[in-house]
Amino acid sequence: MNGPADSAALKGLKVLEIAQVIAGPMAGTLLADLGADVIHVEDPVTGDPQRVTGIANDDGVYLWWKVSGRNKRSVTIDLRTPEGQDLARQLAAWADVLITNFRVGTLEKWGLDWESVHAVNPTLVMLQITGFGVNSTLRNAPGFGKVGEAMSGVVALTGFPDGPPVHTGFSHADSVTALMGAFAVQTALYRRNTDPDFDGEWIDLALYESLYRLIEWQVIVYDQLGFVPQRAGNRLPVSPAAVINTYATSDDAWVTVTSGTVRSVQNVARLLGQPDEDYRTVEQQQDRRLKLDDLLAEWIRTKTAEEAVEAMRGAQVTASRIYTIEDIVKDETFVERENVITVDDDELGPLRMQSVIPKLTRHGGEVWRSGPALGQDNEYVFGDLLRLTSEQIEDLHARGVI
Repeated sequence: MNGPADSAALKGLKVLEIAQVIAGPMAGTLLADLGADVIHVEDPVTGDPQRVTGIANDDGVYLWWKVSGRNKRSVTIDLRTPEGQDLARQLAAWADVLITNFRVGTLEKWGLDWESVHAVNPTLVMLQITGFGVNSTLRNAPGFGKVGEAMSGVVALTGFPDGPPVHTGFSHADSVTALMGAFAVQTALYRRNTDPDFDGEWIDLALYESLYRLIEWQVIVYDQLGFVPQRAGNRLPVSPAAVINTYATSDDAWVTVTSGTVRSVQNVARLLGQPDEDYRTVEQQQDRRLKLDDLLAEWIRTKTAEEAVEAMRGAQVTASRIYTIEDIVKDETFVERENVITVDDDELGPLRMQSVIPKLTRHGGEVWRSGPALGQDNEYVFGDLLRLTSEQIEDLHARGVI
């Protein structure tokens, strides 16, 4: 049975994932990429809805799952049955970490809530992701990433002043929640490994909270100034930079420019032929930021993206082409960093996808499999790990429990 590399940082960490779609499973994938042994529990009939999310190829094979399910083992359990719930609790007893994003009431009904799993495994770390938090009035309301983004403050700040609020072009709240969740799991595991009296940990994470935390200034600015920041396009409503925006080029591409120090703004001004004495202080630069922005837009509009970026780098101005995925897969830095890897898949053959990030120099992870087939690991997990006999496994399968 294939599995994580022996040298991977999280080799030996046992994770049970009773979660579906994005936020919970992505937290598990981040751990799996660095060597954790992650068992992903799915419905025997329908599987994880993520399996049929996004775009399929011409043969009807959905592509997103190949990345989101990578480096995990898939087992099938009907959690609506008492026997299925008992199997899940046996796996919770095996695990170091449980990740879930089902509704609070559903987990309580199944006997898979914190009190129940803590009873079978007192040192278990449980990451419970919900829409609004376990202790809120909306504890049982369905939660989706876009609602979390809307609640966080991010969407209200994103877009142009004369336009509507704008969601980012990917599952922003789900992905950042997954990242925060994986970080929280590691902090709890540190405590477990350093505290002889560790009595488990229950991480209660709502979908809006991670993005909300990352906008560090929004609460304190409102508290002290009563200021409600508004959408400011690419300039940002509370910006550390006198120059920050995106600009169209002559070859129909876009370039972003950021200058957040006095010297870097002076470099922009010099590049555009503006007198140094007009940009010597922060106050001068802020007073002239709109003029400088207009001049920079006019200058970049006469150049290709490559010409503009090369000229600005020569003038020590921080700039970059705004990448499409076509740019990403050809970019020298992405190639040097080996950010795009090729993985063999049983259905599709060689697949390109993101490499393991973050990179650990001495104990890095690897992608040892793409998203598995539904129930591909039933025999290994129920037989080798839970020690069920082949007759027991066959009986559970025949009755639809797995």
